[in-house]
Amino acid sequence: MSRVINVDGPGKQRNHLMRTAAEVLRLISQKSGLDNEARDMVAMLIFCLRGIHAGIDESTLAWEKRDYWVKAEQFRARWAWTDRADQELTAIVSSDSWDELPMALANLFPHFTDIRIAKVTRNPDLWRGAYQRLLREPSERTKV
Repeated sequence: MSRVINVDGPGKQRNHLMRTAAEVLRLISQKSGLDNEARDMVAMLIFCLRGIHAGIDESTLAWEKRDYWVKAEQFRARWAWTDRADQELTAIVSSDSWDELPMALANLFPHFTDIRIAKVTRNPDLWRGAYQRLLREPSERTKV
């Protein structure tokens, strides 16, 4: 039997989520005001950041098995911003402090400078309803 290779691993998922977040960030920055679509986009950005952060430990697992602890910790440190950004945006949404959003989004831009967007490829259906999903999330967590 041959070796099984996971072609949809955490690195590929991270790249996909980074691209999605970069496109959403670009589209939000082009909006003139805060409407329902912008709220959905912010929620989608939060979901992307959570997905990226969730895949970090899975990515470092192989290095840790080989005792490359320093490399694993450097990788975690490099991506620690995702958890902080998720917490900041979630706090803005949950406290309804939308006036703090522009600064929070401006702090995210440097993390996406290496992603070139010539054409937006993500469909708006991707983030439609994300804000409502995000608002329902805490109540779903308490049921578990």
